[in-house]
Amino acid sequence: MGKVFTQASVSLDGYIAGPGQTGFDRLFAWCTAGTVATPSADPDRLTYRTSEATARYLRELQEQVGACVVGRKQFDLTAGWNGRHPSGVPVFVVTHRPPPTGWTATTPFTFVEDGVEHAIARAREVAGHRDVGVGPGGTVADALRAGLLDELRMDVVPIVLGGGTPMLTGLGDAAPIGFEQAEIIEGIGVTHLIYRRATRNA
Repeated sequence: MGKVFTQASVSLDGYIAGPGQTGFDRLFAWCTAGTVATPSADPDRLTYRTSEATARYLRELQEQVGACVVGRKQFDLTAGWNGRHPSGVPVFVVTHRPPPTGWTATTPFTFVEDGVEHAIARAREVAGHRDVGVGPGGTVADALRAGLLDELRMDVVPIVLGGGTPMLTGLGDAAPIGFEQAEIIEGIGVTHLIYRRATRNA
């Protein structure tokens, strides 16, 4: 069985979005800052152009991910990715509401109403030996509190947003949570940090 991970572009002060859902142009500028092309599952909509080091990082992610778990807020903000998630794999949406009226999808979307733990369990069944991506957003904190997140991937961008949506919040009594020393991959306009969950809290 694969691992459960999260990945997000994040500012130096820890935000995945600026005030009023701004700053995405700066947070994701690294995706087109280089010359090495890495197509997504929907290349007409998203093809990365990065350094070779970042391209290897992205290819590994694409090859290993087998399913995704996202929150309803992210689903709504992206308009459900117009029915096709960039990863091209089955998506499990944690929600208390039904799908939008008239909404259709070309890749499998499942709406799960009994929480992140059940969504991750269902995603792991579908993913088999491949990995499950979670979040970003509140689903990440839920997975951490439940002890289900194996790996934290932060694509750190050299900008301070000064406020907005933090990558990690709402952990409550689950913190502190220990991780091993980071694996560091330097890209153009981004530093990829890979933290693997420690065997016990630090």
